[in-house]
Amino acid sequence: MFVIITGGSKGLGKALVELFLSKGFNVITCGRNAAALEQLSADMQALYPNPKLLTQSADLSKTSDTQKFAQFVLKNCDKIEILINNAGIFVTGNLQTEPDGLLEQMMQANVYSAYHLTKNLLPQFITQQSGHIFNICSVASSTILDNCTAYTISKHALLGFSHSLRHELKQHQVKVTTVVPGAIYTSSWDGVPVNPDRLMPTQDVAQAIADCYQLSKRTVVEDIVLRPMLGDL
Repeated sequence: MFVIITGGSKGLGKALVELFLSKGFNVITCGRNAAALEQLSADMQALYPNPKLLTQSADLSKTSDTQKFAQFVLKNCDKIEILINNAGIFVTGNLQTEPDGLLEQMMQANVYSAYHLTKNLLPQFITQQSGHIFNICSVASSTILDNCTAYTISKHALLGFSHSLRHELKQHQVKVTTVVPGAIYTSSWDGVPVNPDRLMPTQDVAQAIADCYQLSKRTVVEDIVLRPMLGDL
């Protein structure tokens, strides 16, 4: 059984890669940084030598790279147990000050990547009549955050895509779960003067996803909302 995780070389994606490998799943992941993927492979091989970890360098903000990654997945596994659309970018800015093109960049990385990868893998899920898709959204998908206009638009769109996908795939016995986390302690916060204790550990979010997957075939969690204990920043 394979778990497909996009953006697996750092942050939440890396935590998900390690967690599912530790549970004995084979994992396929991608990332933009080839050197980071090589380091990930070396680190995980030392810890978990038995499950397979396959990686491919890909920038999923480019549709051509997304399609190539989809073909890599289909070539290397005949059953997809889980797909986690995690890849994305976060850049602050408001409508008055953000540079031209930022919205398009956000939509490509945060929405079109998940849309096109899922679309390419969908025939496999439908043939299987099983599987679980997780889309990593954000509290910005439903809450307005300061100085995050383009990011908020993209995450609202991803939420709509995820809910539409849930409606479309239920007849095929494919589960879809929307993950809506608040602030997670990742490199996105580098240089920001915030106490790390105010942020959620990546491992907590990864564990919530793994626990959700464990439910019986008769039950699906449609939305997982996680926030730091003291609320949004």
